Amino acid sequence: MYGIPEYRRGWTFKVLAGCQMRDSGANDFSLGGCDVHDMKVELLEATPDPEEVICRAARNDYMSEYGAEQSFETVMASVEGDTLEEKKRTLIGHLMSHGHFGPFEHAQATFHVEGMSRSCMAQLTRHRHVSFDVQSMRYVAFDDVDPEDVADGELVVTPPSASDPDWVGRNQKGGSVDEETVAKREEVFTESVKRSVEDYQELLELGMPPEDARFVLPIGTEVNVVMSLNARMLMHVADMRAAADAQWEIRTLTEDVLDLAAEWCPVTFDYYEAKMKNRKNRLAP
Repeated sequence: MYGIPEYRRGWTFKVLAGCQMRDSGANDFSLGGCDVHDMKVELLEATPDPEEVICRAARNDYMSEYGAEQSFETVMASVEGDTLEEKKRTLIGHLMSHGHFGPFEHAQATFHVEGMSRSCMAQLTRHRHVSFDVQSMRYVAFDDVDPEDVADGELVVTPPSASDPDWVGRNQKGGSVDEETVAKREEVFTESVKRSVEDYQELLELGMPPEDARFVLPIGTEVNVVMSLNARMLMHVADMRAAADAQWEIRTLTEDVLDLAAEWCPVTFDYYEAKMKNRKNRLAP
């Protein structure tokens, strides 16, 4: 059931994690011009023909016959539509519009994310019914990273507010700042993360184990994550994390996961984008 055709394996998106966010009042944020952050998202494996699986699961509830022994055309015979594709759209649209999300739990996907901050990871891993494997900072040491490169954005994610005077984030005191203030912000931030990595590497040289030396590293330290979830849970995560009030990094990560999901499971996620997104549907716990 798992495994995807060779031509689909390895779909990759770069996350636009340096997007400029504008405040138009009352927590109404919009993304403006973007600088591409080095995070990337790749679809590793997924249920092939996921929407056939979804439709077969949904039709099973109302069939007297054993569906596994029936062709897909036979299973969908009573669904409205002239073609099998139209029938899929009819049934999937009916399921989603009536809140019947159980069948979407049978379609599974696994994503690999490179360069997510540990701050973003902490937000993402709060969601239940998602399986995670996270790069270990106990067993992976960053002793070969040049602290000068860290100041230029390697290893530690730099938030847009460190360098963009017009950036407005949630719970921010005041609005835009002048160029001098933002230059000082950037200086303080880059010097801080550079010093943290220097201190980390010095502690390693002094014999401290990586699992303890890592305590001095910033929460913006990059980490690689593998996550697996079903289509229903993916929509739920998107409801929470692609919303306008979500933090910029997880919001843009979620948007790229949705782009990959739309390639993998197009009817479902076309409907979601058109009629359900940004409504805080809370499709799952």
